[in-house]
Amino acid sequence: MTATSRDERTGSLVLPEVGQLVDGEWHVPDERLDLVLEDPFRGERLDAAVASDEASVERAVQAAHDAHESGAWADRPPVARAEVLDAVAGALEAELSRLAELEAFATGVPVRQTSIVGVIVPGAFRLAAEMLRAGILLEHHEGPAGNPVEVHRLPLGPALCLVPWNAPAPMAAHKVASSLAAGAATILKPSEFAPYATTELARTVGSVLADAGLPGGVFQLVQGGPGVGGRLVNDQRIRAVSFTGGLAGGRAIAAACASDFTALQLELGGNNPLVVLPDADPEDAARSAVDLLTTLNGQWCRALGRLVLPAAGAQEILELVLARLALLQAGDPLDEATDLGPVVHSVHLARLRAAIAERTRAGGVAHASTHVPEGPGHFLAPTLLTGVPVEQSVHEIFGPVATVHTYDTEEQALAVANGTPYGLEGYVLGEDTERALSFARRVRAGEVKVNGSSIMSLHLMTPRPAWGLSGLGEEGTVETIRAFTGARVVGVEGGHALHAR
Repeated sequence: MTATSRDERTGSLVLPEVGQLVDGEWHVPDERLDLVLEDPFRGERLDAAVASDEASVERAVQAAHDAHESGAWADRPPVARAEVLDAVAGALEAELSRLAELEAFATGVPVRQTSIVGVIVPGAFRLAAEMLRAGILLEHHEGPAGNPVEVHRLPLGPALCLVPWNAPAPMAAHKVASSLAAGAATILKPSEFAPYATTELARTVGSVLADAGLPGGVFQLVQGGPGVGGRLVNDQRIRAVSFTGGLAGGRAIAAACASDFTALQLELGGNNPLVVLPDADPEDAARSAVDLLTTLNGQWCRALGRLVLPAAGAQEILELVLARLALLQAGDPLDEATDLGPVVHSVHLARLRAAIAERTRAGGVAHASTHVPEGPGHFLAPTLLTGVPVEQSVHEIFGPVATVHTYDTEEQALAVANGTPYGLEGYVLGEDTERALSFARRVRAGEVKVNGSSIMSLHLMTPRPAWGLSGLGEEGTVETIRAFTGARVVGVEGGHALHAR
């Protein structure tokens, strides 16, 4: 594949030419979308986003179907699949710094953060291999008469992995490693907004699988927007879909999958609360709020959506938050010293500004203290909005913007925390850990962290569920692998129907 060199700002960074991998062949799609990719730091327009054409999508689906029917991958013993996944992980480890830079360039997330999150890329493949060796796809039970009963978890058929733009390579790695571990022939489609790192990831995965003698249909990459995604999810040959993204896209995909009962896993984001209990240390509250507001530039599904503060201490905490925000260094995401980068695209920046304007019209007051560079870059100072009625702050904003709400009683705080149709993540802070845990157990969300604000899950082996409009099903180390499988129960019964003589 050819590549495009950048100037002195990006140093050695070279943007890959955005291509597709279909049935073992790399090709640069001829179709172009209306969307023009941008350098979010400079605000410069780059090339138009590419899309795989209808013929390429059809060829990819047929190749995946043929690979599944052949059993070339699905019939390999799990331990043999684990060896290939480990080889992928080893090849990806050599690419980590480059992938982190590509992610930073495309998304605006500081490279210091993309480097940390990037360890998920090889880690996902190693962890999936470990799960296969642990035997998660086969269970043994004993029937009532002492006869053996087996539960085999087998690939449902070709799988589709749809990846968003905010952390493309790590999310692609998690989904692809899981679907391949399940034995599924896999098609990956990244977001059209950030295709670079996933293109490089696919290059590595495809190369390792080809070296292992596998047919090209076992793993493929297509490019494009909702049109390409729609053709894929509506194809009856696709038997399992995993999607992370927005609510509108999730609803459309769910409707498409319903007609053929295609297995579906959705993570659609959330309007996540951080509830600061009255006994919490104000400095700790401020640090957690800033972490959750600005990690990945606020562009992550578990970011802060609602800051819920005790009325008596709200002003002090708000001032401490703004003081911390003022210390952040906003700038070039490729600079190791940068704390906060630009948002991904001018289109998204316009959405964020519109969301702030909508809430200020509803009575909100915007508070921001971070100095951001002037010029054409897509910068937005992290913003807290006070005075917004609860009913006007129901939906996720997906950026460094959150509403602030106060309470007098814990029941009021709980009502605010649970006052959205979402339920992905919750956060509770308090000096009395047992009291905080008691409160956390009543927050309606798939995961609720007490006294923590990192981007990582509470435990590697716990599920990452989604309640309400936050999605469908559960993600996780085991859960995502099993999302691509169906169970087949086999055993000796040794009995007869009641009417048999």
